[in-house]
Order: sequence, then structure tokens, then C-alpha cells
Amino acid sequence: MPETALGTWLKDLRNRRGLSLRDLADRSNVDHAYIYRLETGVKEAPSDVVVEKLLAALAPPKRDEEILRFLVDHSNIDIKLLDFVRDDPKVAFDEFHMLTTTVNRGARPDYATMLARIRKIMK
Repeated sequence: MPETALGTWLKDLRNRRGLSLRDLADRSNVDHAYIYRLETGVKEAPSDVVVEKLLAALAPPKRDEEILRFLVDHSNIDIKLLDFVRDDPKVAFDEFHMLTTTVNRGARPDYATMLARIRKIMK
């Protein structure tokens, strides 16, 4: 199982497209072993060139592309937050970004409640 937010999101994008590691490697011209390392968290900081190649091959929706780009530079995002956002495609990138900045002091994060508060503030 992927251990980083970037790896989790990348693997999910690949799986949603129904691509194997080798399929994505062929489409992106990025070595399949390197993609695997990104997905498992062994590697965390792909170059802009690699990111562009992967995005071109995956052709994700704009929101998912923005999230992937964000995760390249922010590796400490809670994977449960990604699960929440993946399961609710109505969560816009801006809302996701705001959710990443919320602080939970000693409590388990309740992303639905935090999202409702963010949306109320944004009105």
C-alpha cells in the first residue's frame, strides 16, 4: 500500500484509468520501476518533466491534476484526507487546499464538518 499522499493519489489515478504500471510507463515514457517507487513512497519528489509526462498519460480531470501537482510539493498530507476528497468529486481543489491547512488538536479530523465550515466561510 502506498505510504505517501503523492503515491496514494498517483496510484489511484492510474487505477481509475485501468492502467498497469507498464501501461503507464509506456504511455508516459517514464520507467515503470520509478513510477512504482513514487507510488510506494520510496521516491517523493519527481521532477517537473516527470510530472508532466505522467499527467499527459493519465489525462485526469483538472481537479485531480491540481491535487497531484500540489502533492508533489506537500508530502505530509493525511492520506485519509485524500480518501475523503477522492470519494467526493464535488470537493474543489481550493476546498481541498484549505482542508490541508486545518489543524486538529488531539481530535480525529472530521473532514466533512471542516468542509462545511470552509464552504460557509467562502459564501
